[in-house]
Amino acid sequence: MNRRSEGQWIAACTTGEVDDTFGTRIEIEGGDAIAIFQVNNNYYATADRCTHGDASLCDGLVEGNSVECPFHMGTFDVTTGKALTFPCVVNLATYPTYLDGDQIFVRIDAPTTLPSLLEEKET
Repeated sequence: MNRRSEGQWIAACTTGEVDDTFGTRIEIEGGDAIAIFQVNNNYYATADRCTHGDASLCDGLVEGNSVECPFHMGTFDVTTGKALTFPCVVNLATYPTYLDGDQIFVRIDAPTTLPSLLEEKET
C-alpha cells in the first residue's frame, strides 16, 4: 500500500519558497502553524512555535541542520525536532514530507515528537 494515500497530506509550498537561511511558515486551517526547512536540498517540517516560548522558528536563523529560536537563542535540529541547546529542552513535533516535482507535501495529521531532553536525563 502507498503510504502517501494514507493520512491528511497538504500541498504546503513549493521548493522555490524555501531557502536554507530561514524557514517558511505554513498556516494550517484549524491547527497550529508548521515550518518548512531546507537542509542539503531536503525538506523538513516541524512545529513552527518554539517549545520554550511563543516564538516563530521561521524568524530564527538556520545554520546547517539547526534553527535558533529568535527569543532566547535555544536551538533545535530541524531534521529530527530534537532540542539541542538550553533553554529549549522539549523537542519539536515533526511531520512527514515528500516532493512531487517542486511541490512540498506535508502530512499534518501524524506529527511525531521525540522524548524531551529532560525525560532522557531522568531515565
